[in-house]
Amino acid sequence: MDDKNKGGILYIISTPIGNTRDITLRALDVLKAVDFIICEEFKAGSTLLKKLGLAKDEIWNLNEHNEKEQTPKLINYLLEGKSGALISDCGTPAFADPGTLLIKECVNFRITVKSIPGPSSLMAAISLSPLPIKEFYFAGFLPRENQQRIFKLKSLRRLEIPIILMDTPYRLQRLVEDVKLVFGKQKKASLMTRLTQPGEMLFHGSIEKIQSQIKGQKAEFILILH
Repeated sequence: MDDKNKGGILYIISTPIGNTRDITLRALDVLKAVDFIICEEFKAGSTLLKKLGLAKDEIWNLNEHNEKEQTPKLINYLLEGKSGALISDCGTPAFADPGTLLIKECVNFRITVKSIPGPSSLMAAISLSPLPIKEFYFAGFLPRENQQRIFKLKSLRRLEIPIILMDTPYRLQRLVEDVKLVFGKQKKASLMTRLTQPGEMLFHGSIEKIQSQIKGQKAEFILILH
């Protein structure tokens, strides 16, 4: 195989994390122009496109359950010269979301991959931090099983830089409790919830203080341990 790029182009497009108006003009242009769109789930992808006023006849879903099956089919489409856009439910695709395998195969087949940057919950959270963050460790989503979660947190405790954690809304309370257990109730933290949405909130202080402030809440969030 020669070194020349082949086929169409795969665009990696960042989508709004809560406020639909955060979509970029370039992202809209590309979404309108591509032959097909790849989303994590049909419902979320179709809803977003509808809110953006876009209608697409060809939408593929790519998630952790089907990416091994779907990826070769998508590669064939791209090799035929068609262009596609990979979007996630929100934020930047392939960042704690499916898509890495597809990108890897595009590189293997010399298919051009381009990034259309935009909204990022990670960058939004860092920009809101009351304490300076010059470097950090992104731990992402912790294991679901309790013992594995605690083990992972204990391994993170050795780090001397800010640690950034994410999880699903219904595990917010559990994560804060686990952090308090492993790091101690005085551990300094910042919690950002519902970023870019109505009701966006920032909580900062000891993990015990934050726990008392968010008691019973379920919301999209990012937790920074300082």
